[in-house]
Amino acid sequence: MKVDYKRISVIFHDFLMVSLAWAAAYLTRYQYSLGDAEVQSMLQLLPVVLVVQGIVLWRVGLYRGVWRFSSVPDVWHIIRSVAIGTLAISLVLFLFTRLEGVPRSVLAFYAVYLTLFLGVPRLIYRIYRDQKLQWSNISQRKRVLVLGAGRAGEMLVREMRRDDGYLPVGFLDDNSRLKGASVHGTQVMGCVNHLPEVVNSLSIDLVMIAMPTATNSEMQHVVDLCEKLDIPFKTLPRLQDLSSDRTVLEALREVKLEDLLGRDAITLDWKRISKGLAGKTVLITGAGGSIGSELCRQVCRLGPAALVLYERSEYNLYSVEMELRREYPELVLYAFLGDVCDQATVDHVMKRCKPEVIFHAAAYKHVPILESQARQAIINNVSGTRTMARAASTWGCETFVMISTDKAVNPANVMGASKRAAEIYCQALNRRSNTHFITVRFGNVLGSAGSVVPLFKKQIAAGEPVTVTHPEITRYFMTIPEACRLIMEASVMGKGGEIFVLDMGEPVKISYLAEQLIILSGKKPGKDVKIIYTGLRPGEKLYEELFYEQENLSPTGHDKILLAQAKKVDWDWLNSEIDAMHLAARGYEEKRMMSSLEKLVPEMHRVAGDKPSGNVVNLKTAS
Repeated sequence: MKVDYKRISVIFHDFLMVSLAWAAAYLTRYQYSLGDAEVQSMLQLLPVVLVVQGIVLWRVGLYRGVWRFSSVPDVWHIIRSVAIGTLAISLVLFLFTRLEGVPRSVLAFYAVYLTLFLGVPRLIYRIYRDQKLQWSNISQRKRVLVLGAGRAGEMLVREMRRDDGYLPVGFLDDNSRLKGASVHGTQVMGCVNHLPEVVNSLSIDLVMIAMPTATNSEMQHVVDLCEKLDIPFKTLPRLQDLSSDRTVLEALREVKLEDLLGRDAITLDWKRISKGLAGKTVLITGAGGSIGSELCRQVCRLGPAALVLYERSEYNLYSVEMELRREYPELVLYAFLGDVCDQATVDHVMKRCKPEVIFHAAAYKHVPILESQARQAIINNVSGTRTMARAASTWGCETFVMISTDKAVNPANVMGASKRAAEIYCQALNRRSNTHFITVRFGNVLGSAGSVVPLFKKQIAAGEPVTVTHPEITRYFMTIPEACRLIMEASVMGKGGEIFVLDMGEPVKISYLAEQLIILSGKKPGKDVKIIYTGLRPGEKLYEELFYEQENLSPTGHDKILLAQAKKVDWDWLNSEIDAMHLAARGYEEKRMMSSLEKLVPEMHRVAGDKPSGNVVNLKTAS
């Protein structure tokens, strides 16, 4: 068994300090003139004081701390242990000697002296170690400039002063009131735009971005400055995403695309979301997909009564089921392999599990593929949604959330038109059902299966040119976790019949996205990796929209979620057209199938590449 000599030396030090504090208390009380009786009393009672105070120091946890990292919590432990120890000593001495020969002032002086004797050596050692570390091997340490002098920056510098690999040289912060201020001895040298001058004048080796609440545009500006200077840079995640078992320095990482496109902080009403989903049976279709699997993870954290996975891909179902069973072993979990178009399987699942909330994430979404596979888009996206929606109404489900897309607005492709038809059906059924049917509409999610980000990464890794369809093509982007959080918020916010539109911020040029991925991979666009423009694909638009002009967006209780007015259609006519479209699809009668789809969604014939009319892309002015 290995002996911990450092801890033994600390315990020996503290016992010595207890003895000195006890002696100093007597000397102070008797004004440094002790008689034989006082000395005898002091020495006879010292073993009792050592035993009682030692037990208290151990139980309070003072020896779990490390002197080098002594801080406010350690001071609190010392004060608490001294106070408890003094009271315990007083009680023990009263029980055995009725405090005879022990003046009350001795106990008060003892408490003061012991607090000083235990705290001051720790503080001196901490200062000594920090100063020694700061000046040791100074030429070998990386000179670091920290962007952001707030809480995150303060934590970074505090840890760097204890680390022999980094030397904090200065801060840059756009808060003018902080200019000239000092944080842990490190000065705020100006605003972020001073980065080029400071980097050159102070020979900076590394820039650490400690701006966890920065907006997309602020983060893009900072990264652009660092890239132009050709200097290494790292960033911190948001403070709430920091793991409790990792230091701030360990949490530093390379800047990711999500930091540039999905950085705006999203606040959620977790209490309302939890109240709406906790203790309920939740069914998620397309549970193995990008959105479906993330919904599963987030719903699990809210404590549902049961989670029902419904997925047509055997491998995807297996993967998400294994992950959830490993992470949430106590969760009641059902996994069903099935198609949303299979009425018998859907009814079997509904009858067996009786879900109270359904998130309908199952859909085909790849635009160019579905342009030549319109039958599959209609069967899966329209008929499949109708099958699930009818089952939800028939089996008394409380809430049905359909996950839609910005491509359903003025669709220039079959995929968008099929999702718009599914939206219309859910809105119409809501007026005839006790189930609350809610639609949530948003744009692209970063890193989802089939999206451009995985494709670009694969091309860059293979050393191939990155293919972008058009220099001006733009899309709305959001991270998968952000989208799922807003979906859950909308699900508990809705009363039925609404279309909730997620504020995706400003649209992003795909060419910018491609350039950033190349740069973040350590290469230079146009030099190391070329960008080739291949032309718009079938059904593809230059600009996407999130709502129709006539939908008259209105604000909700969440600044990132807006409400669109639902379109009213005749129920009998709607069902007859969907029936006709479904029959045509079953018989592979494509002209009849497309004719019915065009009747349901007459606006689908916009010219690909047209700019959206009016002000439809500006969600902030709409709200």
